[in-house]
Amino acid sequence: MAEIFRSGHLSAVIGLRLADGREVVVKIRPASPRLAACVEIQRRAFRAGYPCPQPLTGVAVFGEGVATAEAYIPGGDRLPGADHAAVAFAEAFAWLVRLAPRPAEVSTLEPPPSWAAWNHAGGGLWPRPEGPDVNLNEVAAGAEWIDDAGRRARERLRAGQAEAVIGHCDWLAGNLRWRGDALLVVHDWDSMIVDSEAVLVGLAAALYSTVNEDTLATVEDTARFLVAYCRARGREFSADELERSWAAGVWSRAYDAKYQHTVGQPVTSLSESEARERLRRAGTDSQRR
Repeated sequence: MAEIFRSGHLSAVIGLRLADGREVVVKIRPASPRLAACVEIQRRAFRAGYPCPQPLTGVAVFGEGVATAEAYIPGGDRLPGADHAAVAFAEAFAWLVRLAPRPAEVSTLEPPPSWAAWNHAGGGLWPRPEGPDVNLNEVAAGAEWIDDAGRRARERLRAGQAEAVIGHCDWLAGNLRWRGDALLVVHDWDSMIVDSEAVLVGLAAALYSTVNEDTLATVEDTARFLVAYCRARGREFSADELERSWAAGVWSRAYDAKYQHTVGQPVTSLSESEARERLRRAGTDSQRR
């Protein structure tokens, strides 16, 4: 057995070439009841022909954490063609939402990752991050506009309800690979969550990239994604759904911005001017107190 690569942020991801020549990826991370459902959704997606790695195991205890194994799919382009990025990312997301099982068909997907946990049950505005032990609710100086954006986005999200579906909450360019404009593979199936379609689409529309993996969607990119998604689904969003999509993107980007501010990193996930424009499209006035 030989190691092909090793990476990971919230988990250890190790590529291995087995003695029989097969190439696999082993993921090791802290135990969570939601992981079993994530693997089951990935298995169903693979069987339905969706471009994802084939799960080779269930969730197994590994030391103080758990591990899973899946087939290794190498190669691929980091982005589709720049002129077609919004359509390519949106159609891939619509395909996934369309074939995903209903929430009642799998075990729990709770709790969602923190950047998608706008409706968390804890005290304070922000949920606890998965990474370092920091409390985002204790740091305010210099980040008042971030807290304001997150608060107003959450208020808008809580003002509407809709049927829950399953989707991917970390639709970053780094989690997808392409062959031209065709989807080759989607990674990070630990990021499957249950929420309304509008919220899931809003998260994806705010997180994907058109320029490079490190540059998140502009306001215009997000708008193009939402149009392309509705076209792919064959149904226009209502005004309320569109506003909730914009609010979901604000929440996720504001959460990341607050984390960056708290740990002393440059705040790159959201700017104050962009927050104002996204909140305007979400139907909330960011200047109102």
